[in-house]
Amino acid sequence: MDKKLEKIVKILDEKMAEQIVALKIDELTVIADYFVIANGTSSTHIRSLADELEDKLEKEDGVRPLAVEGRATGWILLDYNEVLVHLFTPDAREYFNLERLWTDGANIDVSSFLTAR
Repeated sequence: MDKKLEKIVKILDEKMAEQIVALKIDELTVIADYFVIANGTSSTHIRSLADELEDKLEKEDGVRPLAVEGRATGWILLDYNEVLVHLFTPDAREYFNLERLWTDGANIDVSSFLTAR
């Protein structure tokens, strides 16, 4: 399991992200090895999720995203090279439904990375 993937999931979980899903897509595309998909409760929440990811990964691991897109929308994408992080508002997640678009990707069990609430 990719350590960066695990850390990203844990950071999102600590910041109360909802419905965190990880998909292994390396056999389907060259753009990344994994997608992490999660939603926040609002645009403000997803911005705080993105800020927390950027801050912790840079301070603790010296890792910065290659690109960040969509801060002013209901969908933020953070490109961590082998891990693409998609953060949505609930409505945007339902609309774009990436899980349906990437059904051939293997679901990764992230339950061991999540804290019981």
